[in-house]
Amino acid sequence: MSVSTFLGIQTSLRGLLAQQRALDTTGHNISNANTEGYSRQQAVLSPTDPLSVQLSGRAAQLGTGVDVKSFTRVRDQFLDLQYRGQTMSLGDQTARSDSLEQVELSLAEPGNNGISAALGRFWNAWADLSNAPESPAARQALVDEARTIADSINRLQSALTGARTQAKSEFDALAGNGGQVHGVATNLSATLNAIRDAELTGAQPNDLYDRRDLLLDHLAGLGQLSVADSPAGGVDVSLGGVKIVDADDTTGAASVPAGTFPLSFTSSPGGRLGALDDLQSATGPIAGFQTDLSAMAKSLADTVNGFYGATGANFFTYGADPAATLALNEPTVNAATVKGGTGGPGDNGIALQVARLRGGSADDLYAQLITRIGNTVAQAERGQATAQVLTDNLKDRRDSVSGVSIDEEMTNLIRFQRAFQASARAMSTTDEMIDTLINRTGRVGL
Repeated sequence: MSVSTFLGIQTSLRGLLAQQRALDTTGHNISNANTEGYSRQQAVLSPTDPLSVQLSGRAAQLGTGVDVKSFTRVRDQFLDLQYRGQTMSLGDQTARSDSLEQVELSLAEPGNNGISAALGRFWNAWADLSNAPESPAARQALVDEARTIADSINRLQSALTGARTQAKSEFDALAGNGGQVHGVATNLSATLNAIRDAELTGAQPNDLYDRRDLLLDHLAGLGQLSVADSPAGGVDVSLGGVKIVDADDTTGAASVPAGTFPLSFTSSPGGRLGALDDLQSATGPIAGFQTDLSAMAKSLADTVNGFYGATGANFFTYGADPAATLALNEPTVNAATVKGGTGGPGDNGIALQVARLRGGSADDLYAQLITRIGNTVAQAERGQATAQVLTDNLKDRRDSVSGVSIDEEMTNLIRFQRAFQASARAMSTTDEMIDTLINRTGRVGL
């Protein structure tokens, strides 16, 4: 086959166009260097089909230039899986740490406003009454300190109830109808359908792939994420074992299944949702703290009443939840009627017995509760710190593959620019050769 005189022009033109597209891709990368979830793209260049020619009786192939084969994302799916798994762990630990830190703050320990200090003042008031059973000031101080210790226990129990309520409210806001998960699932199904439509035309929608992966990253922090291929080429997405995006088995079109929200899980979904569900449950750590506080309040009331009951009345009263209902037995017990003993105005027998309860079961139970809460909070904080370090490391590894490096892209700019200039120079040279051939060949004296 003969070679066209204009083949060099066409070859150089292909080089110009290919380098221009590579430059455009580099510019796109630089523009999105700080875009969340963006994956670096690259133009994949490939030689065009060669031209068969005859050389000295032998068949040969003459190159015809270059073309852009595809525009691909630089992405490592294995790192994506690792990152999402660690993000789920981070979501769990962060939710626990945040909620339990609020519980710890409610204790106000150590300090003058905590229950430990209130217990100390309460026992001191009994000791003062034993020293001066007839003193109106001692009696008033005892009544005031009794009210204070009861109120302190009530407030702490209320704060623990509030922490559980807050966890439930956040869980409902995430998993409820119209909540965050519902919004992400709706957005994800629309993105998957856009990807499907583009792929049916033979396109490779890299930016839509990035949007899909970013939505999956967000879901991974909320619970155990599962992505499975459907028979028609789409994907099904499940969160905590519940399918939130379903691809039609025939058409591949994605949708949010009707009746999915509010989400209901048969087991812990993991991630932030799993932690919140545990924190608000009757078997979770906060409920355990409430049980221990109630046991402490009951012990305090029963031990004091055990001695003071000899006067014919209980000193404290409480209901089904002692920590929430503990109260001074007013008006039966007040500054005028409180007694230090049963033998008369100067008797201090009961006051001495109650004062000796210092360091007893109530104090021990509260000390155990403080230790348990402190250990649980410390464990949650360590878990969050560890999960954060691992997540950051995986993010850095993923960014090293998929992220945009401005230095690298600037190098690519120079490389493609020089290639573009060289192709342009080759085209100019070929143009000059053809100009000489067409316009000057055969002209004498030129």
